[in-house]
Amino acid sequence: MSRRTTRRVGGSAPDASTGVVSRSRLRAADVARLGTTGLRARPMRAVLSALGIAIGIAAMIAVVGISASSREHLNARLAALGTNLLTVGPGENLGGPPVRLPADAAARVARIPGVRAAAATGRLTEAKVYRNRMVDPGLTGGIAVQASDLGLLDVVGGRVAAGRWLNAVTARYPTVVLGHDAARRLAIERPGGLVWLGGRNATVIGVLRPVPLAPELDNAALVGTTNARRDLGYDGAPTTLYERSTDATVPAVRALLGPSVLPESPSGVQISRPSDALAAKNAADDAFTGLLLAVGSIALLVGGIGVANTMVISVLERRREIGLRRALGATRRHIRLQFLAEALVLSTLGGLAGAALGAGISATVAAVNGWAPVIPVPVLVAGVALTTVLGGAAGLYPAIRAARTPPTEALAG
Repeated sequence: MSRRTTRRVGGSAPDASTGVVSRSRLRAADVARLGTTGLRARPMRAVLSALGIAIGIAAMIAVVGISASSREHLNARLAALGTNLLTVGPGENLGGPPVRLPADAAARVARIPGVRAAAATGRLTEAKVYRNRMVDPGLTGGIAVQASDLGLLDVVGGRVAAGRWLNAVTARYPTVVLGHDAARRLAIERPGGLVWLGGRNATVIGVLRPVPLAPELDNAALVGTTNARRDLGYDGAPTTLYERSTDATVPAVRALLGPSVLPESPSGVQISRPSDALAAKNAADDAFTGLLLAVGSIALLVGGIGVANTMVISVLERRREIGLRRALGATRRHIRLQFLAEALVLSTLGGLAGAALGAGISATVAAVNGWAPVIPVPVLVAGVALTTVLGGAAGLYPAIRAARTPPTEALAG
């Protein structure tokens, strides 16, 4: 009877019953067990190496999570405030007199198709506001006194924090509504007190909350147009016009604002959309996020180098173990798998820890700022996958080096 033979591989042995030499195999469970042997033997070194990976991936996930939470908060604010507010002001007139908006500018704009509401304010350059008459006239605090239409608050999406807004009655008398910052600078905490405005006392009837789409109103003292015309020298020419239109008609309305307000010189009108400023802030945040991601990537790379260093040292320290296993029949492939598995386990554990840490940091920062936490699941998965790939790449060279170690040399060393 003929005897079958096969190429002998390290770790192969003839079967006692058949005499056939079979290739030795390493099961997945054995690979997993061998991959954690070195880590269990040196837990502190493994923890420190995994920590480098964890810090890098935590930094990346935290930056993405915080940015996503901030962006979601901004989008919610824009959705609540609306992006359909347009602001009109006088532009520059090179070589000519200053551009002035007509007194009926708000009425002209209100007739444009698609416009829901319009209101105007006029700055009173000669009127100043102080806490009382004893304050040095030069200490104005930068507070602007402005005559305001009664519908202004609804147009700009403002809200009263305390007291009430101007109405047809209070607008005729020396009353004032203070913006959020103006009230703080004048040390006014609640309505009912007096301020020195335009050379006489005026009653504070309301304090506004911050107005995100019209921040210039935060540092303003707003009076009724009737009172402003009669007692404060207001000529009726507005300096700023606010307009709300439907979302679909914003481009068309914007094109008609100049010709409607100043038919004789449409180019003399400046038009802006305040929500664009918030969008620009979002773009700046995105740029800053990119910078932080680069820093996180560097930290992750340093963590990968730490894994490679750990695995190289492990190979040097475990030469006898490698030689003994080779002498007992382990193949080069087995040795490669063992050390590659160690690197993968080390980096994956670091990735999981980093993902949990980054998600926790994102949620904490969002909670502190009052945002809804947004942690993209694909980013978490991609982060852990990235660390696993990085760990595999970092452990590849040490694994190949371990596999190429001759058994006799390893045992002799």
